[in-house]
Amino acid sequence: MNRHFRLAAVALGLSVLARLAWVLLLPNGMNFVDLHVYVDGSANLGSGNLYEYTDASKTPDFPLPFTYPPFAALVFYPLHFLPFSVVAIGWLLATVAALFGVVWIALELMLGKDALRQQYWRTTAVAWTAVGMWLEPVRTTFDYGQVNVFLVLIAMLAVRSTKWWVSGTLVGAAAGVKLTPAVTGLYFVARRRWLDAAWSAIVFFGTIGLTFAITPDETRKYFTELLGDASRIGPVASSTNQSLRGALSRFLGHDVVSGPVWLVAVLITAVLAVLAWRALVKDDLLGTLVIVQLFGLMVSPISWSHHWIWLIPVILWLVYGPMREVAGARWVAGYWLVTTAIGVPWVLGFFQSSIWTVSRPGILSWLGAVDVIGVLVFYAWVAWAGRSSSVRPVDRSHEPARHPVP
Repeated sequence: MNRHFRLAAVALGLSVLARLAWVLLLPNGMNFVDLHVYVDGSANLGSGNLYEYTDASKTPDFPLPFTYPPFAALVFYPLHFLPFSVVAIGWLLATVAALFGVVWIALELMLGKDALRQQYWRTTAVAWTAVGMWLEPVRTTFDYGQVNVFLVLIAMLAVRSTKWWVSGTLVGAAAGVKLTPAVTGLYFVARRRWLDAAWSAIVFFGTIGLTFAITPDETRKYFTELLGDASRIGPVASSTNQSLRGALSRFLGHDVVSGPVWLVAVLITAVLAVLAWRALVKDDLLGTLVIVQLFGLMVSPISWSHHWIWLIPVILWLVYGPMREVAGARWVAGYWLVTTAIGVPWVLGFFQSSIWTVSRPGILSWLGAVDVIGVLVFYAWVAWAGRSSSVRPVDRSHEPARHPVP
């Protein structure tokens, strides 16, 4: 075990201990508001009250309802038999392990499995896990007890697998828990993995069929009445909503919903995403995946800042991927590192008089679009960088010194 690995392991260990101390010692450390909804809400599965349940104990200005498909309640249901403190600590530690998995697979998709057998890259994976714990998407995931790191890991495992039935099952089941992972189907289409895409859709509809057999009224209510109701998920205009709809609404002073302004913005984003995808080198698996996932975050009605776990693979791709030596790569990576380390949407939360107020002063509106602007710049940069002679497939046998551990 070399010195660098020991330092990385110590940094990760101290980060975990700091987060545990936060949870166990601070008055509000055990809030885990979303995890409470998962656990307590799922206990109502089959009662007819799953979607009438709300938890206002920690959020009196917005009682939190259970907003996921009924299959999610089925998955979370066993948790309500355990003491909540046990669930919370286990959830936190499992989230750290899942984050390590996300970093590991991101590196593996770029470098190959053999590279991750080297001590250098193992050290890199541990170091970036320690760093990732302090970036806003993960910080707020810890605070709320959110599920997003697990969903990102599942999507990456699906991409990593070469078996269509494994990949399709993972994505279909993840979409059954929370609809947003369904965008991974676009990755399968982009990579011409037709069986994976088809099987993921079949598995997703299978989750609906399963819950319909168990609780038909709640399943019917979710997919016929509640699906697409963004107001039930939360205030669209809150600074923590970093989707196109959230940013545009704050700029214009009213909820743009899915009207013409939003449609034009989606079209522009889609064009830039396609141009960026076409600029990638052949077999850039991680590059294709992050372009697709960022598009999903942009077009979703609500993309809370803790949904943006995908920024960690984006940063890794910029630092270690095939475009790493193109001018601007480190600047774009630095932009994401700085904004997520600061937690710009979180900071802006202290300057909003109410989470329901749509209109914002100009500077707050611009700052409130930090992730949307970042994605548009990222897409444009990738499309431009793809023409550079500096772009080449990642050399999996290169000397570690070319990529110093951050």
